[in-house]
Amino acid sequence: MPEVKSVFREVLPKQGQLSMEDVPTMVLCKPKLLPLKSVTLEKLEKMQTEAQEAIRQQEVAMKEQGQ
Repeated sequence: MPEVKSVFREVLPKQGQLSMEDVPTMVLCKPKLLPLKSVTLEKLEKMQTEAQEAIRQQEVAMKEQGQ
């Protein structure tokens, strides 16, 4: 098998400090918190509360007209 010639050649310092790259290790990160309610459920609840508020306003308007 022919030897592949690399584009980069290795250079070692003759003086000073030689440093090596660290071995990859596991890094702990903050846990990703999932919402207790889904976005769709929140939208449905919002629509329901808006509908209930609209019904209450209509009832108040009907009572005012009756008096």
